[in-house]
Amino acid sequence: MHGEILASPAAGMLREWRRVAGYMDFNQQIIDTFRANGGEVNEPMQFGKGLVLVHVPKKDGGERIAPLAAIREGDAWHVVGSAGGSPKHPAWVYGLRRAEQGGDPVDVEVPGDPVATVTTKVLELTGAEREAMWERFKALSSAFAGYERTAEGRVFPIFRLGA
Repeated sequence: MHGEILASPAAGMLREWRRVAGYMDFNQQIIDTFRANGGEVNEPMQFGKGLVLVHVPKKDGGERIAPLAAIREGDAWHVVGSAGGSPKHPAWVYGLRRAEQGGDPVDVEVPGDPVATVTTKVLELTGAEREAMWERFKALSSAFAGYERTAEGRVFPIFRLGA
């Protein structure tokens, strides 16, 4: 599965779906579907097995679970803080940065039968390595390229979650 891409082009429709769905807890629905179906999510959107559930540490000691599009490479998963093209980073980015700085592990639920939880180290990509992975995300879905136009120059952080 080296170099396998784990997400579908439908991921770019997230903002429109949220607009239509109102304030329904989209993330919880995705999390529940992921766990009930071996990591495959086709309702309310077609993600297939292209997501991981990242257990992001919060400042207060708790954690939030973020369902994120992922690109798998060997034993690592890459996630991007695109926030649907918002000019601001999603809150989970700061949690992963704190985990990286503190050397704290982060759990990630990955597709499988059953869904597996792996404990990972966090590394934020920089330079050419980040640029190459960003190109892979844009190849994954044209929505990622569109996000560049709405993010007001924000560079989207990309994290490797792995051994």
